[in-house]
Amino acid sequence: MATTTKWKISGTYFESCDCDIACPCVFLQPPSTDDGTCNVVIAWNIESGDFGGTDLSGLSVALAVHSPAVMTDGNWKAAVYLDENADPSQQEALGQIFSGQGGGHFEVLSGFIGEILGVASASIDYRSDGKKRSVTIGGIAEIEIEAIPGVEEEDVTIAGNPLGVVPGVPLHIAQSSVSKFSDHGLTWDNAGNNGYFSAFSYEN
Repeated sequence: MATTTKWKISGTYFESCDCDIACPCVFLQPPSTDDGTCNVVIAWNIESGDFGGTDLSGLSVALAVHSPAVMTDGNWKAAVYLDENADPSQQEALGQIFSGQGGGHFEVLSGFIGEILGVASASIDYRSDGKKRSVTIGGIAEIEIEAIPGVEEEDVTIAGNPLGVVPGVPLHIAQSSVSKFSDHGLTWDNAGNNGYFSAFSYEN
């Protein structure tokens, strides 16, 4: 059952997966990988946030997912990484929100998870610099993406996609230059493949 605690967080997020550009998973299509699976790391940087009076501003969270087929078919294996700079009350709040126990969009996404591989505190260095995004998660992951230039150097975007980390917000399409992950027996290197990023705002 979802908590009744009111919360709201906003900031920026990005993801990097092993699908071709642009990842078809957001259109409810099979992953464009040789084995039909999708491996993705998603990172959020909370610029402003509150969970029942607990300030979450300045903290980051990351999620690694292995999806065996079409993402909405479920059976994801997932690992959650909470900012080691969070104090115990902040860690609890982040865990409630990003596990889906806090309700909202994460409750929907959590319904696709078949196995939680772990929830851990980790060093998360999230950076946003113009058209570039990057994150380092301890010795576990290193990812860098950059927006793909469109007409007159404007970003290429997708809007109205039926599946997304941030519903109703256009996705900026990017490509990874570095995209490595290794933990819980899952290891991948997705460099050169798809990335998405956007602002986010969630609440419940």
